[in-house]
Amino acid sequence: MSNSLEAWEAVAGGWERQRQLVWTMSHEVGERLVDALDPQVGETILELACGPGDTGFTAAARLGPEGKLISTDFAEGMVAAARRRSAELGLTNVEHRVVDGEAIDMPDGTIDGVLCRWGYMLMPDPARALAETRRVLRPGGRVSFSIWAEARDNPWAAVAGRIAMDLGFAQPPEPDSPGPFRLGDADRVQALVVASGFGAPQIEDVPVTWLYKSFDEYWDTSRDLSSSLKTTLLTLAEPDTERLRELTEQALAPYTGDDGSLTIPGLTRNVLARKS
Repeated sequence: MSNSLEAWEAVAGGWERQRQLVWTMSHEVGERLVDALDPQVGETILELACGPGDTGFTAAARLGPEGKLISTDFAEGMVAAARRRSAELGLTNVEHRVVDGEAIDMPDGTIDGVLCRWGYMLMPDPARALAETRRVLRPGGRVSFSIWAEARDNPWAAVAGRIAMDLGFAQPPEPDSPGPFRLGDADRVQALVVASGFGAPQIEDVPVTWLYKSFDEYWDTSRDLSSSLKTTLLTLAEPDTERLRELTEQALAPYTGDDGSLTIPGLTRNVLARKS
């Protein structure tokens, strides 16, 4: 199992625990992805990097009993979480599978649309993943996906990692290695999509506001969701962990209210493209 897969298996439980919080704050991203994809009754929709599955389940509601959502992730723990959530919702038109977005085990031209919320930038080779996406799409099929904008626009995720590197607790990532802000440049995304054989994409910036009752809630949530932070913390002694925590809290002071709550801005980009 690759290091990346090990890391995402390790936080799958956290994503399931924090599913409601994440969806509450990011549902507009997922709903806009689905609106842009415009699923039709009877279609087959593939979701890559599904996590707990909420974005795909929004699409499933539009497909009717004749259609099908194929909800997938390359981490078995994520697929299991999505399967449990699907059962809670009573969905009957969803198939759950473990799928690597860079090697989709499906025939050519069998999918009407692909959804991927915050997945491509975390894959080792996004160009290969987009080429695979195009391969499985029918002629005229579409892909609707989101990526995070630049780190400067997303302090909710960037602060702890930057401080950990400043303290020498974590190494800077290799150039173009998988990470949340790897595809933050809109021009790069457009070029990547077109080079993968799609038509010119539509790109929409979608603000996301992360709300936490306290810094403690922010820290606990970040440890649950961030594979990089979780990995870093496993290597630290308690005094170093506390140092990282304290400096992160100080850095987020501008977003802290009088009652101790945090309101932290973020920016994601939703992208829609059709198979040309």
